[in-house]
Amino acid sequence: MNDDAVSVAPEVYKVLFENDRVRVLEVRADPGGTSPMHTHPDSVIHALSDATLIVTSQQGEARTAEVTAGATWWAAETTHSVENVGTGEVHLIRIELK
Repeated sequence: MNDDAVSVAPEVYKVLFENDRVRVLEVRADPGGTSPMHTHPDSVIHALSDATLIVTSQQGEARTAEVTAGATWWAAETTHSVENVGTGEVHLIRIELK
């Protein structure tokens, strides 16, 4: 099974740049948009929009994530699914470390 984000949800994840050290993804999802279970390596994320997301772990634990436009944060390697439960489009840049 290929659990790469771009493979499982190409309508959400677009590769902007990739080399042997990093991959830069643009992440966009309309309200109600989902991304099925997938994996990301260690990453830095920058929010271009406010968003409310339900993030569900591989173990089935769901949490609400409130994202503020302009925020930047570290995200350790993870496997999860995501749903945009907010009223606007989710727009993020995710820099995955290889």
